[in-house]
This record gives sequence, C-alpha cells and structure tokens, in this order.
Amino acid sequence: MARFQRSAVPRLLYTLYSTKAATYSSPSPTAALLLGNFEVRHFAAGNVARAKDDKEPWWKESMERLRNIGISAHIDSGKTTLTERVLYYTGRIHEIHEVRGKDGVGAKMDSMDLEREKGITIQSAATYCTWKDYQINIIDTPGHVDFTIEVERALRVLDGAILVLCSVGGVQSQSITVDRQMRRYEVPRLAFINKLDRMGADPWKVLNQARSKLRHHTAAVQVPIGLEENFKGLIDLVQLKAYYFHGSSGEKIVTEEIPADMEAIVAEKRRELIEVVSEVDDKLAEAFLNDEPISPADLEEAVRRATIARKFVPVFMGSAFKNKGVQPLLDGVLSYLPCPIEVSNHALDQTKNEEKVMLPGTPDGPLVALAFKLEEGRFGQLTYLRVYEGVVRKGDFIVNVNTGKKIKVPRLVRMHSNEMEDIQEAHAGQIVAVFGVDCASGDTFTNGSVKYTMTSMNVPEPVMSLAVQPVSKDSGGQFSKALNRFQREDPTFRVGLDAESGQTIISGMGELHLDIYVERIRREYKVDATVGKPRVNFRETITQRAEFDYLHKKQSGGQGQYGRVCGYVEPLPPGSPIKFEFENMIVGQAIPSNFIPAIEKGFKEAANSGSLIGHPVENIRVVITDGASHAVDSSELAFKLASIYAFRQCYSAARPVILEPIMLVELKVPTEFQGTVAGDINKRKGVIVGNDQDGDDSVITANVPLNNMFGYSTALRSMTQGKGEFTMEYKEHSPVSQDVQMQLVNTHKANKAVE
Repeated sequence: MARFQRSAVPRLLYTLYSTKAATYSSPSPTAALLLGNFEVRHFAAGNVARAKDDKEPWWKESMERLRNIGISAHIDSGKTTLTERVLYYTGRIHEIHEVRGKDGVGAKMDSMDLEREKGITIQSAATYCTWKDYQINIIDTPGHVDFTIEVERALRVLDGAILVLCSVGGVQSQSITVDRQMRRYEVPRLAFINKLDRMGADPWKVLNQARSKLRHHTAAVQVPIGLEENFKGLIDLVQLKAYYFHGSSGEKIVTEEIPADMEAIVAEKRRELIEVVSEVDDKLAEAFLNDEPISPADLEEAVRRATIARKFVPVFMGSAFKNKGVQPLLDGVLSYLPCPIEVSNHALDQTKNEEKVMLPGTPDGPLVALAFKLEEGRFGQLTYLRVYEGVVRKGDFIVNVNTGKKIKVPRLVRMHSNEMEDIQEAHAGQIVAVFGVDCASGDTFTNGSVKYTMTSMNVPEPVMSLAVQPVSKDSGGQFSKALNRFQREDPTFRVGLDAESGQTIISGMGELHLDIYVERIRREYKVDATVGKPRVNFRETITQRAEFDYLHKKQSGGQGQYGRVCGYVEPLPPGSPIKFEFENMIVGQAIPSNFIPAIEKGFKEAANSGSLIGHPVENIRVVITDGASHAVDSSELAFKLASIYAFRQCYSAARPVILEPIMLVELKVPTEFQGTVAGDINKRKGVIVGNDQDGDDSVITANVPLNNMFGYSTALRSMTQGKGEFTMEYKEHSPVSQDVQMQLVNTHKANKAVE
C-alpha cells in the first residue's frame, strides 16, 4: 500500500479508497475519478488478483467517462466565450474574463498576445475539465479560414464537436467550411445556437438554415423561454423540464415544471424531434408508429444512437455571455457525444503500403499516438499527443514512425491552455502533452511493435514561393529560429535557399498562408522581413528521345582528366512515381564500375536546373550504353563533368518543355455572379470542369494555372461583393503553351544578362 500512498493522489483519496478496499473489487466511482488513470498496479495487494480479472470493466468505465470535443464555428459566434463558461462551471477557473474584457485579462484560452489584442483565436488551445464524474478534453479551434490546417489537425484527434451558430448571423460562410471539415473527418456533432439575448435572435430561422445550407438532419432538443431581453431559461424536450439560471454567473440551476402558456409549443416541438429522430433510428420509429408513449430515457438513447452514427444533429440553445444554457449543453455532451471506444479510428500500416487498419482504441493494445500540434514553450518544444491505443508512461521509450528514432518520454503533462500539470501515465483516448520530444506535427509514435501512422505521410507539394530576408543583419539568428519552428509546426511550409541569388525562399500552399507566417515572424520574433515577388515552382521535362556522346578531356601538366559517356535520354512514361531514373546498360568494362555512381551523380546534378529557365527537370530517364576511360587520367570528377556536359549537349535535341503547376480551384459564388466569375476564369486560361447548384450558390470547379491566380482572393471579393469563397489545391504540373514558354525563356535570359 505504501507505493499507492506515495503516488500523487490526495490523502482524501487514500482514506476514501482504503475504507472501501475490503468491499470493492474496483474503486468507487468517486475514487475511480480521482484516481484518474493510475493503473491497476496501484491497488491494495489483496485486490490485485481480483482487479486483474475485472481489468476490462475497470478500463471500460474509465474510457466511457471520457469525452474529447472541439468547439468550432464562424468568426465571432462566441466559441471562446462558451469555453470560458464551460471552464468556470466545471471548476477549472474561478472567475470569468471576457474575450475583449475591460479588465485586460482576456479569455483563458487565448494565450497569445496577438489573440488577446485582436480578440480572435489563432492557435488551438487544449484544456480538460470534469463534469458530473466525466472527464472532458476541450480543444478550442480557430474560426478564421487562414488557419484551417489547425482546425483540420484538431478535428483529426476529436471524437465529437460542438458547432456554435449565432442566432442573429445564422449559418455563415465559415460555418459551412468548418462543417465540411467535420464531415470529412466523420466527427459526430451537436449544434449550439448562441446569443439568444441579442436583438433579432431567431433560433428557428437558424435551425432551418442548418437544414438547407448545411444539409443537417436536425431538430431542437430545447425550446427557449422568451427571446432577446426576455430570455429567461430553457425547456428540455427530452426530459420535459424547464430550467432557469440564477446567481451572479448563472451557476444555480432551478428546475421547474413547464409554464402553462408554453405547453402547446413544447408538445409540437417534441413531436417534431421524435419524428426527425425516428426517420434515422429504427427502434424509435417502431415505438412512434405503434403510438406507444415514448419515455425520456428511450428518446435520449435514440438521440445518442443517431448522433453517434452521424445521422442526426441535436440542437441546443442558450447565451454563453449571459451564462444561460451552458450546463445543459455540457449534459448534452455527456449524453449524446461518443466516448473514445465508440468512434472508429483508422491507422495506415506502413509495412503494407499504407493499408487501412482499424484501431480498437483500448488501453490493452500496442501504443499508437499522434502528435497533432507543437508549441515552443518556455521549457523547449511542447508536443500535444492524442493517444489512440495503449498506454504511455513517463520514462517509457517510444518510437517515432515517421523518422524511425527512439525517444524517451522525459515529462508527461496535462494542458490547461498555457498552464500544465504533471501526470505519470496516460491511456488510450486521452490528450496529453510531452516535453523534450523532437518531432514534427503529424508524426505518429508507437512502442516499436507496429509501424502504423495516423495520417498519410504524403504531404502535398508547396505551390508558391516567396523570397524573404530580414531587414537588419543582426536579427538573422531569430529569423532562422522562427523559420525552423514554423517548419516543424506546419508540414506544408518549407524553407530553402536559392543557390543563384543566395536568398531565403519560403514555400507554402498559397498567398495567405505565407503572409500569415511573415506576420508571425514580425510579431513573435520581432524581426522585420522584406518580402520579394511571389514565384511559381515551374518544372521542365523532355518530350522525345535524344542521343549523347561526349568526351571530356583536359591535359594540363601532371594528371589530366579523361572521361567519355555515350547513351540517350528519354521521357519516363506518364504517371510514373519516380521523377528521375538512371540505367547502366554498358556491356563489358568500357567504363570501370566504380565510376558509374559519379556519372549518375553528374546527371542528377545537371537535371537540377534545365537550360530553358533554370528550373528542375522531371520525368527523365538516362540510359548509358557505352563510354571510354583512361588508365591514368580517368577520375570520378572527370566522369561527373563529362555527364553534366553530355546532358547539356543533348537537352535541346530532346525538345524540352516547361511544366507549370495547375491548381484545382473550387469556387462557391451566389448564382447571380456566376457569369462574371466564369468569364474571369477563362481570362486566366482556366478550364471549367464542373458547375453545380447548391441552394442559392453555384459551385464551379476549374483547373487554372497557378501563375494566373495571384491576387485572386481580392479579385473574387470585388466581383462577388465579398460573398464568393474559393479553395485551391495542387493538381498536377502540365506543359505550358508555346507563347508562354517563349515569354518565360526570354524573361529568364534577360534576368541572366542583367546579373
């Protein structure tokens, strides 16, 4: 028992547990909660044998009392305010601060200065709290579209989410984007209609918008008592009770019977709820069609089944700012959102060519954890981990699957925005953070027995580059520190060096993406950077076979240089996975085999910059068929130079072309602007491949060269009065037209002449 007493458990728990030790084969619910995730080995010696038999139920109970949820929504719908209230009611914080509060403290979850200053959330912050013996991990996600990689990473590790909608603004453009992401990651969700105290609040209008715009199969599980300044409380349609919120911060909930004047609307809305749920739940449909009375428990179970199956979205209501409706929403999270065991998670088996593997999500299996977010803390790099399977303990050795490195876990903490508390171990389903583990975001950790990754290791290629350099010479150290950190945090952000001009080149997924990083370098590292003109990553390739036969001979007193290479270059077949292939087809010893690697190296180096515009050459196969060497004068250098010159010699005969990145652009614009937008895409040499109607909007899909997409966000805003939105992702590199090729070659020559 001594060991148990020494561990970081309060005395209260020790007495609480030891009094029950004789009667319980597993801890009491209160003890189980306080014990958190201390393992069975901490139990009293006499209990160990029995606890082992009951290990499954013990884990099961701990897992069932866990929820991982995210709160995401359109800008200014009140996500962070809602999180602040949740933390207050669950006892994690003892006073409430507003987002743009007069007291200058700012909300708990917005820990960056930039966030407090602008009153917006940029980075997802993670925290956890306890409500009615359940543990809830909350991830507060950003709503601004420029940070979608944050949102996507957060959704990847969640089991459920709350979509916050504004009762006045309704379903806005970003609500649609966030909802689309939740769909992609198959996250079950609740909707919360916030700000019912504001002028013009109309929750039923918002509910209908959710049905039409978000295509939600949805119904309200609550009815508000009064609206705007008369908003007093809520009626629960499942339990048929009225709730009023009293006290300075709404912490006293008074449960009463339903007011007589609202019985008719309650009956109507409850019937609507039962109808909508029974459309997707057979068990409830049977009772509904047989006209059997439906008890609150039956209805609650049916709503839970339909929500977890992602066939139904229950709608809650309230006003976070006025402290009304937050506690019933927390009850809804426990009642309707899934625990980690109820969600299916896939891993990709790297030994079997990224084949999908189902993870049961129990603490008994091998460890699988995903690093979904990195932060530079004051004690070095902090890595947020979501444990999908198995147990991770302080001092354990874990393996980073992406790099193959073995690492020891020096310190394991549980996060509360930017504060932390140490824990000894964490099991499947939990979200924790570790210190001193060097990795990139999106890396997967295992205990070494399996080679699973949670996300695909194929990161999209960056499509746009900018040249950046610090204004003052002495801030170079901070500048490179910033770039290193952002590269680790964001897999789509790359940094390179331009060999010709010596400038630092940053590459990413688009204009806004790179602008945000330049702004963050300025704010977080106090380094002013000048930004060059955006550059597109062109490629070159050849279109026909060309022979080469080149002799490199240099005689200059002492040992000379001698090397001759013969062969041909040809394009690789379309769709080939490799970009460069080298084949040695020499019969006999015309060239000694120890020089072959030098020849390959020479060709590779030459292919790094084609002679048209100096960009890398792709999809090329070099075959060497013959050559000659000299007993004394041949060396690796001689053959490397021979192959570089041979490549240049035959390159123009192989009819080279320039390839440019083509983007798959998806536009969503109101139908009245469809003609203008389509005309503009044609002007930008785009090819429209699809045009669908979605409610009042037109969805246009087009393939457009990236070179013609600069400044498009501004152009689209002015064409559609700010109502249009677009997403673009890299599709492929394809040959440019002859006139564009001439133009690019001439520009390149002119630039070279100037240099």
